[in-house]
Amino acid sequence: MLWDQHACAELVETADLSELHRYRPAGGGLVSLNVGYAPHGPEVTASLLRAFRAQIDGIDGLELAASVADVDRIAAAGDTAVVFDLEDAAPLGGDLDAVATLVAQGVRTLGPVYNYANAAGGGCLDTVDPGLSRWGRDLIAEMNRHGMVPDGSHVGARTTFDMCAASTRPVVFSHSCMRAVWDHPRNITDDQARAAADTGGVVGVTGVGIFLGPNTPTLEAMVRHIEHAVEVVGIRHVGVSTDFSFDWETFRDALADSPGLYDASYTAWGPVEWMPPETFVGLGAALRDRGWDDTDIQAVLGGNFRRVALDSWEPQP
Repeated sequence: MLWDQHACAELVETADLSELHRYRPAGGGLVSLNVGYAPHGPEVTASLLRAFRAQIDGIDGLELAASVADVDRIAAAGDTAVVFDLEDAAPLGGDLDAVATLVAQGVRTLGPVYNYANAAGGGCLDTVDPGLSRWGRDLIAEMNRHGMVPDGSHVGARTTFDMCAASTRPVVFSHSCMRAVWDHPRNITDDQARAAADTGGVVGVTGVGIFLGPNTPTLEAMVRHIEHAVEVVGIRHVGVSTDFSFDWETFRDALADSPGLYDASYTAWGPVEWMPPETFVGLGAALRDRGWDDTDIQAVLGGNFRRVALDSWEPQP
């Protein structure tokens, strides 16, 4: 099973989700598809969820997954299971009751902050990170209760440590590379990785060129980050994600048009390059060529994030 913990379609109701068929050469797996981020309020995210769910229901080879058993069944048939994620708490509109509603619609992962501080805490591009707020702590508790996984990607370092301390269930970095390998402000430190691992969580090394190196979205670069992460936290706590933008041209425009969301570190090496699914599905072979055994490959490609789902998706009494 190839479990891509974060990928991005164009955030419009008419996005072509048949593009997810590009993962099919992997032979079955899961994609967590983003359905909202910092500029979006509850109405936009609700509309996207309605449109995306309806479209997935109509596409052969894609199926919405409500449980890990669903994921296993869909992947075993060679198809792609789909769940959703959010980047930032803005789509909640300040309403903690929205967590349960979003889980019912298939949102399984949420990063409370996208690059810059909000009501939940600090972002990874903030000069000063105030840490997780009281409301942010209440948000983590509500996510734990309803089966939504807390995500530290895009979140400030201090706030991620607070998330790990506050959460009673695994915390992940769904799409983050390792700062010790490539010093980018969106990458995480070894200590952040250890904090997530201590919760039972997973670091999802991602395929974005500017996070892997000087705009190098190659399997070789990705493997360097994966192997460093394994050295730091062990094989049980490393996974993968593409963070691939199927609307990459639109996103490149957004980088220029949204200075309040990004900084110069996103464009310092020219237009952002991504690892496409066609390259990503070859990751297992690349690890095997490096001498990895099948058990460890399976853990990183999907088994570890599957374990987090088993530990997290069921609501707490």
